Amino acid sequence: MHRLRVGDVTLAYDVRGDGPPMVLLHGVGERASNWDTVRDALAARFTTYAVDLRGHGDSDWPGAYGHALIEADVCSLLDALGLSDVVLVGHSLGGSIGFRIAAHRPDLVARLVVEDVIPPWPRKRRIPARPARELDYDWDAVPTLMGEASTHDDVAWDELAQVVAPTLVVSGGAGSHLPVVKVAEVVDLIPDCVIVEINAGHHIHRRKPALFLDAVLGWLAARG
Repeated sequence: MHRLRVGDVTLAYDVRGDGPPMVLLHGVGERASNWDTVRDALAARFTTYAVDLRGHGDSDWPGAYGHALIEADVCSLLDALGLSDVVLVGHSLGGSIGFRIAAHRPDLVARLVVEDVIPPWPRKRRIPARPARELDYDWDAVPTLMGEASTHDDVAWDELAQVVAPTLVVSGGAGSHLPVVKVAEVVDLIPDCVIVEINAGHHIHRRKPALFLDAVLGWLAARG
């Protein structure tokens, strides 16, 4: 893992492959290695940068968390690495961050792929109890990030119209916790957006990696 200081945190990231840049952002309670089920296939066509977000894995655990903070971290990391026009792939939390970056920093994102996520919307979610085992992420990040994701964010929804990058939404289908109508709303609001449904629930790239790769790599090849 490489480590780089950006703002008030040091982020860890792993680089594999050769080709145009692709940035991989994981979900809450995960880390860069969560992408290993699909990483080799992606790295065969792209230079992949898998990032441990703040509070996760080998990145700093500063105790301060939030979508805006993580967005700033990732933007600063890409700027520091001299990366632009990347393929940004985000699962869950990582997808929420992807929406934000694509809307606020269109220079950074050439293509956007989001896996089973929509912008924050109101829902009742029980914060789970902290697992008894040793964790490789800061548990304090969980209630803050889950709380933000469960509170409707008018700005985040409105800003979907500002996403100019061609976007692929990979939906988990009937096994996902996301309402079909809200996922469809995302697709309608982003100017250049298509959806692929894979009935795998929330963790598509882990449960059905071959179908995930077919969808993502096929779409990227078609978009040039």
